[in-house]
Amino acid sequence: MFNVKRNALVFGVMVVGIALLLWAGWHNLRERRVAMQKAQENHVVLTPGKAPDAGQTPGESEEPSMRGKIAPAFTLVDLDGKKVSLSDYKGRPVLVNFWATWCGPCKIEMPWFEELRKQYAPQGFEILGLTDDVDVGKETITKVSKKIGVTYPILLTDGKVQNAYGGVDAKGQPLGLEYLPMSFYVDKNGVIVEETAGLGSKDEIEAHIKKAIASGATTTTGGQ
Repeated sequence: MFNVKRNALVFGVMVVGIALLLWAGWHNLRERRVAMQKAQENHVVLTPGKAPDAGQTPGESEEPSMRGKIAPAFTLVDLDGKKVSLSDYKGRPVLVNFWATWCGPCKIEMPWFEELRKQYAPQGFEILGLTDDVDVGKETITKVSKKIGVTYPILLTDGKVQNAYGGVDAKGQPLGLEYLPMSFYVDKNGVIVEETAGLGSKDEIEAHIKKAIASGATTTTGGQ
């Protein structure tokens, strides 16, 4: 009888010990994920300057990879399940912005986008926010976008549109998460007139918007 009780006690201690080990492992994993997310949210990247290549004149900047090209067409689903195509905005200047819910710099510039969108709406200007982290779920994306206060269309990426818009930097290297936000300023004729990676100032964003509006008003070729 004594042996049975002792064995039961030993077994109980083993079960408790295993449970504690599992809990500690789960807790540590959760803490690491939270710390990583906070680090990403607090990581603000200004629009990076590029070092000149060999033979390149100092001060001469490298041309963005998509500038001057026709903006790649896409059809994506918004947060309400409605299909939205870039071609729906043919003849209008559009800002195509790649962002993510964990991206701190994205959350800084999105209220600026909202304000400038309203300011330049009379010129037909529109913004399309393409979220780069659909794995977090539509509810989370909706919650974050509403908290920020944006009303322009938020579209869920399909894993292909990123590659269509470069997917790599000007030197052919894969773009990492630190490059978000990424913005492409498209004129009325569907041509990308400016491309930025990282967070710029509000004045810079407004200047790019004005350039897209002016460029579309003075050219007559191409189309979205």
